[in-house]
Amino acid sequence: MEQQKKILLVDDEPSLLAALERTLSRKGYRIITAPNGQNAISLAKRHGPDLIIMDISMPGIGGEEVAAKLGEDPQTRNIPVIFLTGLFSRDQQQQRGHMIGGHIFVAKPVETEALLQIIQDRLAASAVATPDQQ
Repeated sequence: MEQQKKILLVDDEPSLLAALERTLSRKGYRIITAPNGQNAISLAKRHGPDLIIMDISMPGIGGEEVAAKLGEDPQTRNIPVIFLTGLFSRDQQQQRGHMIGGHIFVAKPVETEALLQIIQDRLAASAVATPDQQ
């Protein structure tokens, strides 16, 4: 049986964090949540999630800075990140090719099925890219 995938959710909006946690838990993912970037860094190091879904605009350390710090650490550099953000519209998402700093971004609000597909794709791509890492 395949091991349950861990996803770290990072957002300073408690209602969105709770809704995402409920949705993804129901789909069989193990969820860890962080209300800000600083917590996200320590939780990523402690729990080694399979994927991080993170807002870009947060008080203190924003998502792009968190992703950069994680990318500098050998312990966390291979964890894929999906930015979930209200900073860009869906039109801008299409124009930018869904990438910021080498990470996929998705405009809020996102449809659940679309987000689930992106999560599955990123986890599958990560498993192929780093088969020796658990």
